[in-house]
Amino acid sequence: MSRERTSTAATVRRLWPYLKPVRAPIALSMVATLLAMLCGLGIPLITQRIVDGPIAGRDLTALPPLIGLIVLLGCAEAALFYARRRLIARPASEVEARMRALLYHHLQDLQVSFHDRWQSGQLLSRATTDLTQVRRFVGFALVFLVVNTLVVVAGLGVLFWLSPALGAVGLACTLPLLALSYLFESRFKVVARRAQDQAGDLTTVVEESVLGIRVLKAFGRGPHLTGRFLRQARELRASEIAKVKVFAALWAVLIVLPELGIAGQLAFGAVGIADGTLTVGTLVAAVTVSAYLRWPVDSIGWLLAETNSTASALERYFEVVDAPVEITDPTRPVPLPAPVRGHLRFEGVRFAHPGADREVLRGVDLEVRPGETMALVGATGSGKTTVTALVPRLADVTAGRVTVDGVDVRDLELARLREVVGTAFEEPILFSASVAENIALGVDGVDEARVREALRVARAEEFVDALPWGLDTRIGEQGLSLSGGQRQRLALARAVVGRPAVLVLDDPLSALDVHTEAEVEAALRRVLKGVTALVVAHRPSTVQLADRVAVLVDGRIAAVGTHTQLLADNEVYRHLLATLEDEGVAA
Repeated sequence: MSRERTSTAATVRRLWPYLKPVRAPIALSMVATLLAMLCGLGIPLITQRIVDGPIAGRDLTALPPLIGLIVLLGCAEAALFYARRRLIARPASEVEARMRALLYHHLQDLQVSFHDRWQSGQLLSRATTDLTQVRRFVGFALVFLVVNTLVVVAGLGVLFWLSPALGAVGLACTLPLLALSYLFESRFKVVARRAQDQAGDLTTVVEESVLGIRVLKAFGRGPHLTGRFLRQARELRASEIAKVKVFAALWAVLIVLPELGIAGQLAFGAVGIADGTLTVGTLVAAVTVSAYLRWPVDSIGWLLAETNSTASALERYFEVVDAPVEITDPTRPVPLPAPVRGHLRFEGVRFAHPGADREVLRGVDLEVRPGETMALVGATGSGKTTVTALVPRLADVTAGRVTVDGVDVRDLELARLREVVGTAFEEPILFSASVAENIALGVDGVDEARVREALRVARAEEFVDALPWGLDTRIGEQGLSLSGGQRQRLALARAVVGRPAVLVLDDPLSALDVHTEAEVEAALRRVLKGVTALVVAHRPSTVQLADRVAVLVDGRIAAVGTHTQLLADNEVYRHLLATLEDEGVAA
């Protein structure tokens, strides 16, 4: 239990760098809250003066000033609570926004292998639900956890000042409450973390169901996903109910002990009044103070539960933020020779996924000459996509090196490398933006003329102009309002709009008919003269359009040559082509 509390405290302390820029308004909010609650705590003392003074002496001339003072304290309390809300709202939102921006930027910097391991719903829940929990903590729980603790201490001091006996009764009930609060919070933390993880899993199911709605409907798998959703929803519900049970047990104790304390104070007070050692006003003030302290004392358990929920949210947040960025800019970047020729070489390249026992690439040696189109063919699982990922450093080699014009790609600034290397993927990813914005994605200073040139290269200008608003047409999430061929041509246009020296194409033409594919390949050769192209080819027609072909077998280059040469001399190549022709789809 102690270890878990220490872990919670250590996790919450990691919030400090984000709180530091807004520490002044947070501190002012705490001061305003403390003063407001002290105003409320002062009212029972005035009540004592009223009972033991004007009421006991039957002299009402002194009553108006005391009543006026109570009204003044009540107004001050209300004004200070209003000030607290105004003071804390902006900094709490700023902390949330700053943390969310940091998370988003870090996700952009993390290597593709990280995203391959993580469910998108888990990342989404960390960027939304968990950070909303942090904002609530900063805006409310943090302030009142500090202030209520101080108010409880001040209230106990007032009770001992009024009557040591009544103060001892109040202390005897308060200490067990604090101890039980710490006991329950350790149990609550475990359940809270489980519920947050399950909420992330549920978010993933919803997201995948929405994005894959066409597949689900086409294959009639809606009931299957519905069953999976309902099962996870029930698990989340069970965890939420477990949280409620822990919290309910705590609140039962929080309600009983203060009531017993007030009963004890009334018993001791009645005896004191009877033997003349205590005044009625003192007893009224003590009971009023105890009643006023009920919320600060009761809330400590809830505030500790909120702290634990926040600690769990922060743990989930820092799981992502602490993930190391493995692909970074070099300490001393090396400039590329000018002009960039696009001479691409793979020298003894080996690659294995983190934690994998077997290498995907086991010594790849390949040269793509400047201005040459090299087709890369191989069976499924031979490592073709991995080869293309190493050029723009979507992954880094385990051994060996990849060079552009003799410079290791790891020695180049990432921005410069990805300016020189254009990439189009087998699965075209488009965003909820206009056609022009999708084409110009990530390239500064691209005007309409450059966008249209890229569209002409990809044979996409005609269908884009036919859209309702042309280049300004928003194509919708994932571009699903377009055909597969239209999406892939837009992705290809995006790859060439920056006029890269090296073009890496992971079979981006699979959804095109043979005639359109040949047109796009021919256009690439005419318009982008001198561009080095490495193309993963899954169609015999694409292979024939390349200058040379490299055959990848079991992580190694088995043969390199023209299509005609390999067809005549290489049995593995002939078998691969026969397989591609039989399948008629991407290998």
